Amino acid sequence: MSEFVQGKTKGGGAWTPKFVEDLNQKACIGCGRCFKVCPQGVLNMIGITEDGDIVDAQDDDAEKKVMSIANGDNCIGCQSCSKVCGKSCFTHSAKAA
Repeated sequence: MSEFVQGKTKGGGAWTPKFVEDLNQKACIGCGRCFKVCPQGVLNMIGITEDGDIVDAQDDDAEKKVMSIANGDNCIGCQSCSKVCGKSCFTHSAKAA
């Protein structure tokens, strides 16, 4: 028995999902590709001001737009976000069973 949450592939093999744990906002360029591929609505675009304060992405004070983990508990561990991220912003890990 595995010590991690496991699923099955279509062929019946064991598959260990790796859930999003962290997102490096300093490396994020705010392209939105991860947001578009996430099937569970885990991510959300936010704005960051010149002072480092978090604001709405549409706020005029937003100096930079980046992704954030808004609904981490919705993650299914598919890692689609990491696969499309050109800046390797995401950290994933398996969850204990």
